[in-house]
Amino acid sequence: MRLVMKALVCVPASVLTLTFCASTALAIGEGDHHKHPPADGPTGDASGNTLTAAAGASSIKVSQVSGGFGGNRPKALTPVDPNWKPPACWYEPVATPEQLKSAVDRLKKGGDLVHVTPTLSWGEDLMVSSYEKDKSAGAGLPSYKNYNLGKSGMFWRGVMNKDLKDDPESWSCERNLFWQEANTVPDDKHAPTPDVLAAYAYDRINVPDTKFELKPATKSTVNLPTWVWSDKGRFQDVKVRAELPHTNLWAETTAKPVSLHLEAGTPDAETYPASGECAINDDGTIGAPYSKGDADRTPPCGITYLRATDGKPYQLKASVTWQISWTGSGGANGDLPDGTFESTQDMNVQEIQSVNR
Repeated sequence: MRLVMKALVCVPASVLTLTFCASTALAIGEGDHHKHPPADGPTGDASGNTLTAAAGASSIKVSQVSGGFGGNRPKALTPVDPNWKPPACWYEPVATPEQLKSAVDRLKKGGDLVHVTPTLSWGEDLMVSSYEKDKSAGAGLPSYKNYNLGKSGMFWRGVMNKDLKDDPESWSCERNLFWQEANTVPDDKHAPTPDVLAAYAYDRINVPDTKFELKPATKSTVNLPTWVWSDKGRFQDVKVRAELPHTNLWAETTAKPVSLHLEAGTPDAETYPASGECAINDDGTIGAPYSKGDADRTPPCGITYLRATDGKPYQLKASVTWQISWTGSGGANGDLPDGTFESTQDMNVQEIQSVNR
């Protein structure tokens, strides 16, 4: 391939090996760049190691606004739509002109290489040529004079979703560190719009475990109903906010519990309602508590087993469906696929036809 930067990048001839890959990332000798595996997250602060962190070093701030029973699972919800997934990559502001200059100054003193894309780092020569001396434009690289000091804006770069680092789409933001004027976002399909932040927040919603009351609790009886219910307040809306610093962009994603679905774990059973779908009331309750004397009544939410277990318990599955919506900066809003969270409980069923409860 024809060399296009020989006169522009002042590096020793021994390391001047230039190729342009399909992703447009620059490959140059070991003295000037390294490919790095995706990192799990950022290190340091904006004026320090942020510019050397790779891949998943996102600065998006996520907080749970409401929903006091949020669990500790990092990805509690499973989208009902199997084809839905959060964004694989996007662009973020990473450094002011002063921060970029500081990073390059440290590089000149033997500091870490600077990540200019999610996976590509540059050494001193390329950084100075492109961002300090404005000598790289003819090579198809970004070119700025004196780091744009005195201008209002920030340098941006791509970020990979660390949970999708093996997805080919996560490589779609391999764009070199570029300038963006203040209060603007890139004119690019991977710009961090409110819907991108909403999807990012969806992937980080923590919901309460699918816990509920049973009567009888773990051992049921053939042809007698098992009551299922949840007390007031357990299932409430969970709201998560995601905001991107230096952009005024934000989104709040709300998960609203709408129903509890029961699967008996055997075809020899009847569910109540027949669909197995128990509505979640506005106060967060499900079904109705069992009271003494209710043994022969039909519960609003429950199961009747028609055949006893034979040494191996049935697996009672209960999954809560959460309806997802979002609002964001600039009046943006929309819906995302429903999510579910499932739990399983052993159920033993005995043959006794009548019991005292």
